[in-house]
Amino acid sequence: MSSNNSLIDNIWQYFTHDIGIDLGTANTLVFVLGKGIVIREPSTVAIHKKTKDVLSVGTDAQKMIGKTPANIIALRPLRDGVISDFDATEAMLSYFIKKVHKTRKPFSYKIPRPRMTVGIPSGITEVERKAVIDAARRSGARKVYLIEEPMAAAIGAGLPVEEASGSMVVDIGGGTSEMAVISLGGIVVSRSIRVAGDEMDKAIVDWVKQRHNLIIGERTAEKVKIQIGSALPNTESEPETATIRGRDLRTGLPREITISENDLYEALNPAISLIVDNIKDTVEETPPEIISDLYSQGIVLTGGGALIRRLDKRIANETQMPVFIDKDPLTTVARGCGISLEQISLLNKVQIPQS
Repeated sequence: MSSNNSLIDNIWQYFTHDIGIDLGTANTLVFVLGKGIVIREPSTVAIHKKTKDVLSVGTDAQKMIGKTPANIIALRPLRDGVISDFDATEAMLSYFIKKVHKTRKPFSYKIPRPRMTVGIPSGITEVERKAVIDAARRSGARKVYLIEEPMAAAIGAGLPVEEASGSMVVDIGGGTSEMAVISLGGIVVSRSIRVAGDEMDKAIVDWVKQRHNLIIGERTAEKVKIQIGSALPNTESEPETATIRGRDLRTGLPREITISENDLYEALNPAISLIVDNIKDTVEETPPEIISDLYSQGIVLTGGGALIRRLDKRIANETQMPVFIDKDPLTTVARGCGISLEQISLLNKVQIPQS
């Protein structure tokens, strides 16, 4: 029976594109077998308030945030790594699946339903997992496999997850930061905290408001974080600066200010300190035999947060271990989800069992 199922899957793969998805709070990435990353768009949906019709998804929807009329709402259907709006998430996944299959064979009159591997935070509940599975199935998936994000990140980074040696990965996304020690195809120790890119953006908004009496949006905060955000102060050269615009709290009129990377360090330090403390706690809970592996192999950073200046240096200083940033940290989880679809034995070992 299993051989028949395998044969059917092989036939269906000719007509459909099996996909791995990094269903992120900030961005959704889609990996297609044989093609790599084909979609990288914001996890945003624009909906008509009265009719509930989906007006746009992804990049187009993100452009509407903060600029929509009263009858349209642009929202992010995932918060802290979990689904907060089921219908919007389903619509977003359906849109991405159709976009992947728009180049299907001309004689195929119907899109076969693909297999889908989805990366999820390691700390979410059974109910939250079921919500992801239901949304994926209703959006058109034939089979849904769930993989914890740190495991997917480790696979995507090329770490020896199935070997009898320890590997450590830290994935800092938009909604959650995941840190895990992996050995023999399983997670030995892990932590998941809901402090990541979004919290850093909010911290910048609050800092600018308190220090400069200026109100800025989270998109502006995200842009300046990417531009000059730092995990350590710059003491070696002239700090880089950036200009931001917002609304003056006292006059209500537009105003612009210039801030430096050292200012951003001050704003981001509380959130980054919490992430680093959890990394250290994870290391402290790791069995002694694996610690020696980590000391020689180091820690791999993935996710958008890995690109914050000097974060690798700060983690290395505080853990006394080498730290490396993956070659393309923004796509690591999506690549891991896609690679697992190509290796069935690996997928069976690392997927989260479904009740």
